Amino acid sequence: MATTTAAQRREQARGEYDAFLRSCPTNQLLDRLSDKWVSLVVSALAPGPRRYSDLARKIAGVSPKMLTQTLRTLERDGILTRTVTPSVPVRVDYELTPLGSNLALLLTAVKDWAETHFDEVHAARRRYDTDNTDV
Repeated sequence: MATTTAAQRREQARGEYDAFLRSCPTNQLLDRLSDKWVSLVVSALAPGPRRYSDLARKIAGVSPKMLTQTLRTLERDGILTRTVTPSVPVRVDYELTPLGSNLALLLTAVKDWAETHFDEVHAARRRYDTDNTDV
């Protein structure tokens, strides 16, 4: 069995996505999807379309700049659509695409897991901190 060099492995990986490789585009996508604002925006849009102001109220702590940036990157990635309705004032709605709805299943599950298991995680942190005070 012939061995392959690192360069050959990288070349082969270009044809097959491998998120463990830093240069792989899926690694970069995972980096984006693991952002907490992305997770919260996608989860907030899971039930249906929302206006910008509705999202800003729903997602506590997000700055207008960060919300706008997050919405733009999700639109660019095909996760959501932005619909502008000409009126006074202009109405802008955000809605998940089919790709975004598929992602929402996963991210909403992670959000729900965090809400369900936070007390257990908090207790584990307290135990760890107590047991490792001398370290």
